[in-house]
Amino acid sequence: MKRHLLTGLLALTTGLLVAPVPAQASAGADTTASRKPAPAQVLSPTPYQGWNTYFGLGGDFSEQSVREVADAMVSRGLAKAGYDIVWLDGGWQDPEPRTAAGDLQADRTRFPNGLQPLVDYIHAKGLKAGIYTDAGPYIPGKCGLGSGGGYYQRDADQFAAWKFDAVKVDFLCGIAADLDPKTVYTEFARALRNNASHRPIIFNLCNPVTSPDWGNYPQEQQSTYSWSYAPQIAQSWRTYTDVGFVGDIKFKDVLRNYDANARHPEVAGPGHFNDPDYLAPGLGMSDEEFRTQMTLWSMAAAPLVIGSDVRKLNQASIDALTDREALAINQDPAGVQAVRVGAAGTTETWVKRLADGDRAVMLLNRGESPKILTTKASSVGLSGARFTVENAWTNQVTESAGTISAAVAAHGAALFRVSPNRGLPGVPHITSGLPQVTRVGADALPGGTAPVLAGGDEARVEVVVRNDGLLPVLAPQVTLAAPVGWTVRPIGRAPVALTGGQSTTLAFTVKVPAGTAPGTADLTATTTYEAIGHGRLRQVTVSTVVLAPTPPQGEVALSHHTWISATSGWMSPTIDLSVGGWSPISVVGQVYPTGIGVASPSTIRYYTGGKCRQLTGLVGIDDAVRNVGPEGATATFQVVGDGRVLFDSAVVGRDDPRQFDVDLTGVRVLDLVVGDAGDGGYNDRANWVGLNASC
Repeated sequence: MKRHLLTGLLALTTGLLVAPVPAQASAGADTTASRKPAPAQVLSPTPYQGWNTYFGLGGDFSEQSVREVADAMVSRGLAKAGYDIVWLDGGWQDPEPRTAAGDLQADRTRFPNGLQPLVDYIHAKGLKAGIYTDAGPYIPGKCGLGSGGGYYQRDADQFAAWKFDAVKVDFLCGIAADLDPKTVYTEFARALRNNASHRPIIFNLCNPVTSPDWGNYPQEQQSTYSWSYAPQIAQSWRTYTDVGFVGDIKFKDVLRNYDANARHPEVAGPGHFNDPDYLAPGLGMSDEEFRTQMTLWSMAAAPLVIGSDVRKLNQASIDALTDREALAINQDPAGVQAVRVGAAGTTETWVKRLADGDRAVMLLNRGESPKILTTKASSVGLSGARFTVENAWTNQVTESAGTISAAVAAHGAALFRVSPNRGLPGVPHITSGLPQVTRVGADALPGGTAPVLAGGDEARVEVVVRNDGLLPVLAPQVTLAAPVGWTVRPIGRAPVALTGGQSTTLAFTVKVPAGTAPGTADLTATTTYEAIGHGRLRQVTVSTVVLAPTPPQGEVALSHHTWISATSGWMSPTIDLSVGGWSPISVVGQVYPTGIGVASPSTIRYYTGGKCRQLTGLVGIDDAVRNVGPEGATATFQVVGDGRVLFDSAVVGRDDPRQFDVDLTGVRVLDLVVGDAGDGGYNDRANWVGLNASC
């Protein structure tokens, strides 16, 4: 026991994240005077991987459902790819969390034999087991389970006796009891390291409820402060609030969590990592958006914990989760977290230094339209005249003369491993852009907006092709395919060759047949070129365009017309009700029969097709915010027609609604935009009232 305590104290005082490894004395050896402390083992030298019950199964999981997920992790190749922790989140405990003797107990209905058989089953599959508790004392009605109030060592010993390999420690009970996170988490870490079984246990410090999204907490209690003390006591620590709600993960919140997580890359390293929360395939994001999340988390050296029900994931999600190159970047032994190169914006470059001197480079497109993004090898810390560029997602290996480019979809990210090249000339780094609608009829499409087409429209579509290699490519050609019945006609001719550093834009006229049904359609560009010594090569890029519904006619409540798309900061927009659908729309005591309730930020898009003349209405904060508290409840409202602001409310509070009356003459696409007024989305329930359109 003394040896164990010494190792634990050494870990706390030196900042090493270690677990004790008991020494085995040889027969007849002097085990007193000659005994030395056991060598320290760094727990999780690279970001740990696994699965957690929270988002996919909620709080009502059972021994059977967890066993099935463990089986699926093996059968679907996730365990082989490194996802080896099966983690029970909140909900495993009994309605009476402790026995009369003070021991934790599992739900006696869902785990009739306790947790030990489940842990044994998980271990028999070659996996590890994780469990959940809270740093505060159990407070009925405010949190479901807590280890505070004198139970830290008892619970740490219990988890170790059950043979758990990891523990997540929440702070719902902690904040309800107004505890200091640093103090209590340090105490829990000490108890965990001093567990009676001497069992190494990964410690995930989880304090998400105190993020600025949920109220005005003192700095030292906030999730954004954990970085200042957690690296000395935990293998990972949450850096912001949850990445979403159960069954509802939004891409904007993935970006929000990534940005918060990126504030302190300097504290990440082998055995201690910033944690932006769980991976969320199939829970609200598109396949493209999830692959972007996987790219972001890989660059961040973040723990990779799947929050979804892996039994139900599509193959695209499994492929993204198990991609070898992306995982190699995440699991790089240097443990370095990526940093942004240049300014923040709609498009960004991020770089991560790898252990072998290579650079992982991410080109991120936060926007609503596809882009060709570029950076320089010199900008990411590499020198030389030639570079090997390996695309982590396509496995394509090319050579660049110093510029790194990629065609990146809306909400997409390109991921490369870049290194100096001194061998024979490689395949030139050619970037074929995604087909991009630049004009509809005689009007240019506003920059950065998602294209919307309708039956009868004629559009200009462009594909940019660029050569960032040393050698030229010959006879570049682009063909464009559209749905059956559409007309595609090329404009102009392709060049004979494309030299290094040169780009060309190839354009097409695309005609949408009259009467085309609403929905989406793909435009597919096939680019071919002759690479000297490598034959004729081919790239295929695809863009999806929206096909609009019929525009409104007559005098209508726009809220009752079909929208193209609609987002809400949390939950979903609701028609004629406040966000969430809990109550009628009410502003400053007056109830309104029609409108749309949203939470900030939000964008609702309609197709008016140039058929409407006027839109009138009122914007304001719903009275439901008064039931929450005095914080938050500020928003901004804009009516935007074809990229042009027609109405701007400025900041709107709970007592100052604004009326608007805008001219819609000639407007094809109408956006109703709600912002958070710069203070976050906490308690921002915004209403579009009336929305009376004359068309």
